[in-house]
Amino acid sequence: MRPLVARIDSAALGHNLMVAKRLAGRARLLAVIKANAYGHGLLRAAQALRAADGFAVLTLDEAIQLRAQGYSHPIVLLEGFFHADEIPEIARRRLQPVIHRADQVDALARARVECKIDCFLKLDSGMHRLGLQPKAMLDALARLKTLPHIGHITLMSHFARADEGGEYLLPQLDLFRRATAGLSQPISLANSAALMRHPESLGDWVRPGIMLYGASPFASETGEALGLLPAMRLESEIIAIQPVRKGEGVGYGHLFTAPRDMQVGIVACGYADGYPRHAQTGAPVLVEGRLTRTLGRVSMDMLHVDLSDLGHAHVGSPVTLWGDGCPVEAVATAAGTISYELLTAITARVRIEET
Repeated sequence: MRPLVARIDSAALGHNLMVAKRLAGRARLLAVIKANAYGHGLLRAAQALRAADGFAVLTLDEAIQLRAQGYSHPIVLLEGFFHADEIPEIARRRLQPVIHRADQVDALARARVECKIDCFLKLDSGMHRLGLQPKAMLDALARLKTLPHIGHITLMSHFARADEGGEYLLPQLDLFRRATAGLSQPISLANSAALMRHPESLGDWVRPGIMLYGASPFASETGEALGLLPAMRLESEIIAIQPVRKGEGVGYGHLFTAPRDMQVGIVACGYADGYPRHAQTGAPVLVEGRLTRTLGRVSMDMLHVDLSDLGHAHVGSPVTLWGDGCPVEAVATAAGTISYELLTAITARVRIEET
């Protein structure tokens, strides 16, 4: 069996949820488990995060899987519905779609369902991705309140720069407050970054995502520094060792040239497994628990690591590509990306085990 495995620590997920709940105070918490729970497994994460007040997913299929497993939590569909013919199933499954376009309100008005639908109504406060402009949002709210099959309505928005400081978040928060002044509906605003740094944005529902998996929403800090535990440890082994002489190149394109005679380890992990191809020489990696670096270009199924100062390394030596001692944020930084991308990019051929 190929030695590459992603080990998921359910206890770490539970720990991170408790951190989020403490920060949330009286606000209820929607655990964001879209994208296969950021690569950790939808149902596995739901079980570990079952103490959340609700779940947020992207697709109807994800929500149906949760209901089929007996989860009675509120489940929010973050992109709402894509076609009107999904509405009866949403009502039957007691799901809560996010309404972010006027034609979705039209579709709800035409729908014939037997039970009420709770929903979230989204304002575009500056992200300019999904959401209605203030007047259109108020018009949609007024119309939704007239529909007998619409139940509770929660007002929401999404911050574009919550990880960068209050001077960027406050304009969006102010716009939201002005647009919703005098309204009595509950609100949902805070993502992981806002939950951790901006208590003024908590509202009635918070929506943490990345922090639940032990990674930081902030570029300059690791999850560990924030009191979080990494929930995924991507592990493999050395499957070959190659002697490389001074001046010889390593890997496709010879992007790395040996500055001296050295030993190079070959690790069973590549970009077809989700490891970033754009991570070139210098991405951190642990071999036998000691920190070293990747060398050259990542291949489809393998990558090279520097064994120069690891004389004890051998074929079969354990390798940690990210996890305890090798933060996923550090790997992401070396690859010029973010931890979200690395975690969600794990491919189906990677074996997943729960610890």
